[in-house]
Amino acid sequence: MKRVAKFYKVSRQRFGDDLHKAVPGFTEAEIDEIYEQLRLPTRATKGSAGYDFHSPITFNISPGKELLIPTGIRVEMEEDWVLMLYPRSGLGFKYRFQLNNTVGIIDSDYFYADNEGHIMARITNDSKVGMELRVDRGAGFIQGIFLEYGLTTDDETDTVRTGGFGSTN
Repeated sequence: MKRVAKFYKVSRQRFGDDLHKAVPGFTEAEIDEIYEQLRLPTRATKGSAGYDFHSPITFNISPGKELLIPTGIRVEMEEDWVLMLYPRSGLGFKYRFQLNNTVGIIDSDYFYADNEGHIMARITNDSKVGMELRVDRGAGFIQGIFLEYGLTTDDETDTVRTGGFGSTN
């Protein structure tokens, strides 16, 4: 198996700023504790394709509601690879838990973005049977799979990324 990437935490400042914007109400001391306990994504078994992202906070989402979760994680990967983000299978099956953009695409150059390449997940509980979704701090909630990709023979793109989400348009 080819090893193509490494996960890191974003800086404490970046994480705190993004958490304050997404989920207001945490004190600086609480953010310090949350940051210290952030876990890098892991695979559950040697046969797992997906790296589980662990929730930095406990959250509940009612049916039809959404929430932005700053993961505190960034990833450095080889060129010509991408990290694809999906809901954890059990949550998707049980709650119709989903990413709002259906599949998250983390490009190799996102690591160098102005926002430190902070991976964020906007998630929705789309339950049709009225089940509230609860994810405890430290539990896996999304998973990432690394895939190699190709380019067209006439591709001449040489633009360099500077920003985060939406900056390449």
